[in-house]
Amino acid sequence: MKQPAAPRVAVVAHRRKSLGGGLPELRRLLADRGIENPIWYEVPKSRKAPKKARKAVEKGAELVLVWGGDGMVQRCMDALAGRDVQTAIIPAGTANLLATNLGIPEDLEKAVEIAFHGRPRAIDLGKVNGQHFAVMAGAGFDGELIGDADRGLKDRAGKLAYVLTGLRHVRDESVPTKIKVDGRKWYSGDATCVLFGNVSMITGGIEAFDDAEPDNGRLEVGVATAHGPLDWARTIGRMAVGRTEKSPFVQVTRASKVTVRLAEKTTYELDGGEQGATRKLKVRVVPAAITVRVPVPDPAEV
Repeated sequence: MKQPAAPRVAVVAHRRKSLGGGLPELRRLLADRGIENPIWYEVPKSRKAPKKARKAVEKGAELVLVWGGDGMVQRCMDALAGRDVQTAIIPAGTANLLATNLGIPEDLEKAVEIAFHGRPRAIDLGKVNGQHFAVMAGAGFDGELIGDADRGLKDRAGKLAYVLTGLRHVRDESVPTKIKVDGRKWYSGDATCVLFGNVSMITGGIEAFDDAEPDNGRLEVGVATAHGPLDWARTIGRMAVGRTEKSPFVQVTRASKVTVRLAEKTTYELDGGEQGATRKLKVRVVPAAITVRVPVPDPAEV
């Protein structure tokens, strides 16, 4: 029986990130699959990745392997959303939250196997102020935490960076906040954090949104009013052992469109990357925006 032709493959890689035997090993694994000359781009920073991802599609790529962390994945997905191409994640970053939520392991050979023999899954993306995100977006405590972790500490301390920076911000002041979900008023009051989730697990491995699914056509929305170390310890403890909405310092809902107005400029982030400060967030879900290769379910677990 004639074997189906291999897809035209592209690699968009953050050259400072490493997994397994590194990019040379990735080249070898591709060659073992008969892919000797993939479209290949390496970038020194994730902000240079979107241009390369779009160029890969223009050159005929049907499958784009994204090598890097959540910031790299976010920028590539922002560029590839809505295009007729499949993506595969090679989780070479610090947190690798999207890969973890989708069941893609931090193992180079297994990730490549999923890229070629996994099943295609169309997932939603969120969109905040014109940019797509795959995992989460947030403003306030979350945005400040990510911003500090991004300033070099994450490279030195890894996942511990989120804990260290979190301790710095638990005393941050709340901001008067108004939130509309799907055109109706939902929240008005002081808030220390506003969070949007496309999946359940977010920064630091916290299960913030218990029932989130990246293909249900909706985004999870949360607002926190916790102040100080004790409140935040109770809030995060509730996330770890119970359901988030049972915390007295958290309100959650689900929506397709959200508008947030903040009384003062507040730092916000997308998938672990700081985006600056703003007083308004326009958020919406983009259903089935991109197709990702994910593990084939184990029949014994279905």
